[in-house]
Amino acid sequence: MIGTVVNVVTVIIGGTIGMLFHSKVPKRFIDIAFNGIGVFTLILGVSMAIQSQQQLFMVFSIIIGSIVGEGLDLDKQLNRLSERFKKRLKSKDSNFSTGLITAFLLFCMGSMTILGAIQEGVNQSPDLLLTKATMDGFAALALASTLGIGVIFSVIPLFIFQGGLTLLAGYLQNYLNEPMITELSAVGGLLLIALALNILELKAIKVMNMLPSLVVIIIFMVVHQFF
Repeated sequence: MIGTVVNVVTVIIGGTIGMLFHSKVPKRFIDIAFNGIGVFTLILGVSMAIQSQQQLFMVFSIIIGSIVGEGLDLDKQLNRLSERFKKRLKSKDSNFSTGLITAFLLFCMGSMTILGAIQEGVNQSPDLLLTKATMDGFAALALASTLGIGVIFSVIPLFIFQGGLTLLAGYLQNYLNEPMITELSAVGGLLLIALALNILELKAIKVMNMLPSLVVIIIFMVVHQFF
């Protein structure tokens, strides 16, 4: 998991540098930078979602996955976990949970995460994840300057999710195919669009509760292959 380890390091470095600028940059500059991140996330999500060749599967995946996630209330669970970290760190940062969740979703829902983790898991090449790590480092800098130290602690769920996906890809490499990866990335794109709406403060959406959609689309694609 070389790619994931490097990714964690770049986020920590970028986030630390961002924290140094946090109290020195005027709020209006931070706000416009954050808007830029939101617009970029929106465009990235759209570009991923329109690649879908199975729009009906995509729609049902996001609906069913969101209902499952809402039932489990994953957003609340992660918020509780982040609040525990906040208390242990004795941090007074009011944006700690927001920073952690926003950064995690931005770093982990992109097509480069999915494709890169699968690439490293299947043929041991970390090239795509190393490229992603560089991009995430700069994104962490911008996010941390806005949302604080929670961004740095997003490396914990990042390592678990991305590293877990890499290991899973290694075990399932004989079953993964291009259509499945495409649809998985497309659903990830929908999650990024929802995240962008949050970042731009256009709509408050519990994106974490939509994560089960990534599992649902895989189930749909597996069933589709046999029928």
